[in-house]
Amino acid sequence: MSSVNFKHNPVMLEQCIKGLNIDPSGTYFDGTVGGGGHSFEIARRLTTGKLLCTDKDRDAVYAASIKLKEFGNVLIKEGDYKDVRSLFGLKDNTLNGALLDLGVSSYQLDNAERGFSYNKDGLLDMRMNRSGATAADIINTLEWQGIADILRRYGEEPHAALIARKIVSERDKQPITTSLQLNDVVIAALPAAARRKEKHPARRTFQALRIAVNDELGILEQGLDEIFNVLAPRGRLCVITFHSLEDRIVKHYMTSLMISCTCPPDFPQCVCGKSVQARPVTKKPMTASEEECEDNRRSRSAKLRIIEKI
Repeated sequence: MSSVNFKHNPVMLEQCIKGLNIDPSGTYFDGTVGGGGHSFEIARRLTTGKLLCTDKDRDAVYAASIKLKEFGNVLIKEGDYKDVRSLFGLKDNTLNGALLDLGVSSYQLDNAERGFSYNKDGLLDMRMNRSGATAADIINTLEWQGIADILRRYGEEPHAALIARKIVSERDKQPITTSLQLNDVVIAALPAAARRKEKHPARRTFQALRIAVNDELGILEQGLDEIFNVLAPRGRLCVITFHSLEDRIVKHYMTSLMISCTCPPDFPQCVCGKSVQARPVTKKPMTASEEECEDNRRSRSAKLRIIEKI
């Protein structure tokens, strides 16, 4: 199987392991196991503890099961991290730490048949779990306004309307079914100045479609709350983000756990009853070292935020 060659360099590995503050007898959760890089380092630090892993990508689950096969304290299941409670039969206050490494993996980008990359030709799929509507389904069925909304909302694409209209115009001639087809359409739709920018002109469009296809932001909002609820006191939640939309969600959620009363300032006394639920382990998001950024380009946009449950 191609998944044996699942390549994924674990981003900010040392910072994550240190941030989790691993108890050898504790229970930990890796909700985006990928190729198993982070999980391997967690598992080898456990004695009587255990590690629970999941990923919605079947290839990732297969690859991780091979990488982690030497450990008897690791349980890997195919699924979504937002379903951590039902997947592993967990109750509140049972995890000592959890890690989410969000976004798309190097393997998914490099594997043309998955359709994630604008640099490789393959069917325009982008589904992480191989079920539901594909990116091709979206761009070949929605009206231009719906496509533009996706590009603006999930890609923060300033030329969303231009690109969406061009997609509809081109699909009327023939369906857009491959990644390079879409790449060419996006580039043709953009003004010359936008095409000359340093970053690839189609990256926002591909990001937006990937997020929409996999409902990444909706799942993130649900997953953060589910994971935090099953964390034990002094348990830590580590989240690596790669773009502003997901980082904004993580920052807002973590901040909400670290403040008490949310009543309007003119209220004479608190009526919300809210208390502080977490403390920051990192007051500012951590970023990769210059050396890591040189070795792994993917780490350049990564931010790591860590909180500890009170």
